[in-house]
Parts: sequence; structure tokens; C-alpha cells
Amino acid sequence: MNELKDKDEQYNQYLYRHKPSKAKNGFGRLIICLLMTVIVLIAAAFVFIGTAGVDNKYSKMLMSFVKDLNPKEQKGFNLPVLQRKQNILIVGVDSNGKNSDPFKGTRSDTMILVNLDPASHSVNAISIPRDSKVYLAGDHGVQKINAAHALGGIDLTLKTVEDTLGIKVDKYVLINNDGVKKLVDALGGVPVYIEKDMYYNDYSGGLHINLSKGLHVLNGEQVEGYLRFRKDGLGDIGRTSRQQWFVKAVLEKLQSPSVITKIPEVLNIASSNVRTNLSLYEMSHLAAALRNINMNDVEFATLPGAPSKKGYISYWILDPEKTQEVIDRMVYRDKPSPSDKKLVAGIMYAFDKEEEAMKVKDELKASGYEVNCIGRAHLPHSQIIGHNAAVTSDFVSWLKKQVPEIKSSQFVYDPVRMYCVHSDFTIIISGS
Repeated sequence: MNELKDKDEQYNQYLYRHKPSKAKNGFGRLIICLLMTVIVLIAAAFVFIGTAGVDNKYSKMLMSFVKDLNPKEQKGFNLPVLQRKQNILIVGVDSNGKNSDPFKGTRSDTMILVNLDPASHSVNAISIPRDSKVYLAGDHGVQKINAAHALGGIDLTLKTVEDTLGIKVDKYVLINNDGVKKLVDALGGVPVYIEKDMYYNDYSGGLHINLSKGLHVLNGEQVEGYLRFRKDGLGDIGRTSRQQWFVKAVLEKLQSPSVITKIPEVLNIASSNVRTNLSLYEMSHLAAALRNINMNDVEFATLPGAPSKKGYISYWILDPEKTQEVIDRMVYRDKPSPSDKKLVAGIMYAFDKEEEAMKVKDELKASGYEVNCIGRAHLPHSQIIGHNAAVTSDFVSWLKKQVPEIKSSQFVYDPVRMYCVHSDFTIIISGS
């Protein structure tokens, strides 16, 4: 077995090869977590409907709009709106300045494609890096994918995503960056584990980040800094990972009963900061379905590729084969061919988690799995990263039952083996 005492040197070499361009200025460069917004909206709708039998002033506000829906009788994905797989594109846009229309001529900072599958009662989410080099639809030539919204609004954005990934986008949710800050404040802040000290000041751009490592309840302004921070060697890809971690934190926040009283303010903020072609009826159905989804079972992925710089322009060059592999798995839900080959595991752990890592190693071996790589590194959040198509959601759910220490780990699919290059899946054991 390739027993590694310390992976920091290898990891630092990786970061050096993938060194990003200098941080961009301006409030409009905010990388925002948009999946949070759509969940806030549909969860708000669900709470209104679900409490219809309770005598409170909130339940009556929505009942007149969706009289024909009774979540008490229609649970999970057994709802009219969810009779087939659907793709929902979550798009966040930057700002052109104060008093400007945030939905015209603005670039997209974030794109997350959410796939809902009623057959498996599951949800997948794919982050699309904003610097992805693509052919824009409508003869706009080769540009970053985030230019699509600036040149042709949501229509060009949808068409470009569809052409690039070979899929059909059914619905969209569009939000401006100021709305995210207001929504976080309306929720009373969001608990987030900060994986490292984050300090950065951009006086010309008005960005000041002062976050220390540990668990904090972040307000809207602090969330802006957390999601914009890119001084960690991974640039936009690091920020994409933080979007995914933040999604989980927000959804856990939404499980709090205190959120019910905040719904009117949330809906008021959403009305002026969000655009969507989802009807209230559709949102309420989605909320009823997602209420039964465990966020630890949601599978995340980022379109795989590598950074490249041409002059002063930095691109994310998508890997065609691995990108297609992600789409086949996450959107089309292709199943791997049966194989008798036993999956091989790798373990990476934070410096203060060696005892826990050794316990996980023993439990994996007791379950019949080879651990061919184990090492230490500065790591972000606890995750199970699948590199092989055979590492399915069902397998991960089963594995979590065998190894209780990883039951709360986020599941991410990434065919690029960043840590343990010969493992089928890597278990990340961190401080959060």
C-alpha cells in the first residue's frame, strides 16, 4: 500500500500548476450561492401550505394561490409537476453599478444546474465555472460562458448551456447579488464553518474580508466575503466548492422552526431580486418534494477541466470526455456496468484527525475494501469524493451505514483524482 506520511508537498505542487489570475475588483464579481435562493423560495411556499391547518396569519397568504395542492396527501416526488426528470438552471448576476437594472447587460457570476429525478427520488447539482471557454449561441463566438447573460440575457444563457452540455433546461431562477445578502440577513444569518483564516482588503473595489477559521454565523456582508475569497490557490474552483458547502449550510438553517416567521420578509426580498419562470404552483410542488430530501444525499459536481491563460484573460478549459462523463452521470443518470471489481478507497485527513482517520481505515478494511492511500493535508470540509462511475449514491448511502464517522459527509463526484490518484473514491476527514 502506498502509505503517505504527508501530502502537503504534492498538494502545493498542484496549487502551483493551477495558480489563478489576480483577483478581480468590484462588487459585481461576487460569486453567490444561488441554489440557496431557490430552496428558500420553494421552502417558504411549502411552509405556508404545510401549515394551512394551523391557525396562523402566514398560512392564509398562500392558500388562495394553490388550493388544489395538499402536501399531506402528496408526499415526496409523487406530485404532478414531478412526473419526469427536470433541469433547473440557477443563475446569479453581477451589478453594473448603483441604480442600474441588475438583469440587463450583467454577467453571470454563478451557474448551478439542478437535476431532479422522480424515479430515484434524488437531486443532483452541477456547478458550471463562470470562466468556462465555450461557443456562445447566436454567433457570438468563443467567450467565457459568463458573457452570455450580458450579451443576450437569460435566453442566450439557457441556449448556450443547452448547446454546450447537450441537455434541455426546463426552468431557471435568476437572482442578483444584492438579493443574496438581503436574504441571508432576513434569515438571521447562516452558520458556516470557515475552513481557513480569510483576510483580504480591496479598497478600490470596496471589498473587505476578515474571517477567522472556525464555525461562525455569517451575516450578508460576511457571506459576500466568504463567497468572493479566492486567495487560496484554487481561484474560482475554490469558490465553487464554497458555494456547495454554503448550500448545505443554508438548507440546514431552513430546517429551523424560527424560519417560519421570516417568510414574509424573504418573499418580499425575492420579489424584487429574483426572476424565474417557475410558477408558485410549481415551486410549492418542488418544495413538497425537497422537504424529504436529506442534503447529505444530494450529489454535487463541478464541470471538470483546467485553468488556462491567454494574455490577460483566464479561462477554464473544460475536459470534453470528463465533462460528458459528469453529464451522463448527473443528468442522464447513466448506470455503470456491473463489475466484480472491488472499489479501492483513499483517505485524506486534517492534521488533528489522525485517530478518526485510522478508525475509518479499519472500518473500511473490515467491510472488505482496500485502502491504498492515506495521508495528511490542509483540508476544507468532510466529503466523500467519487472518482469512478461505480461510486453511486446508493453505494455511498450503504457505505455511510458501515462507517458511521462519515455519515454527515457531503457527496461529491469528481472524475479528476486530485489527492489519491489510484483510488476509486477518497474520504476527506476534516474539522467540519
